[in-house]
Amino acid sequence: MKASKADTIAQLQRDILPLQGYKPVTGNIGFDAGLGIIKEAFPNASFPLGAIHEFFCTGAEDASATSGFIAGIVSAIMQKGGVALWISASQTIFPPALKMFGIGPEKVIFINLTKEKEILWVMEEALKCEGLAAVITDTPEVSFTASRRFQLAVELSRVTGFIIRRNPRNLATACVTRWKISPLPCISNDGLPGVGFPRWNVALLKVRNGTPGIWQVEWRGRFRHVLRLASINKAQQRKAV
Repeated sequence: MKASKADTIAQLQRDILPLQGYKPVTGNIGFDAGLGIIKEAFPNASFPLGAIHEFFCTGAEDASATSGFIAGIVSAIMQKGGVALWISASQTIFPPALKMFGIGPEKVIFINLTKEKEILWVMEEALKCEGLAAVITDTPEVSFTASRRFQLAVELSRVTGFIIRRNPRNLATACVTRWKISPLPCISNDGLPGVGFPRWNVALLKVRNGTPGIWQVEWRGRFRHVLRLASINKAQQRKAV
């Protein structure tokens, strides 16, 4: 039977993916990192493992939200074992808080370095270690050359890398995805006191051979999609009329 045009295009896209760094990882078929509907944005509806993901932040609030969001993804990656490496200039993560995202703090190795060159060198070496599940790095600037080296390293080791970039100047990198995570107001659970479950506005700004998008999600032991929050609900609007 002669293949249709759509089938031919789909096969070409599958053939191109390995050339772009999307090499198959054992057990990665249909892996969505618990992201639910967001997985449809990725090629083959599968979150890219063995790839480099970058996250842009503009302030301390964004950085905190980004760290929580990444922890949720890393938690899913670590389900099959391995440890994670978290590299930064100063430790801003409270290790016991990782339990909220299903990560035992003893499963994360924190490395604090002061020089940007040292941070990038340690990240590259860590990405070559097949025993690691993920490497997270907090550094503002990453050159295209450095990001390309990172991507080449993970294509061999199949380690997944995350780079948190605060107010970056250079936008040209070889990273497979680019994200912007912003905090959203939490909703208290059944009127009980407390801050509620963390919520984020998740913007996937770039995804190689995929479809960018924006979603609102919260963390309740796993990611859960929520409707966009309104500043004033309809009932309040009616009362104001």
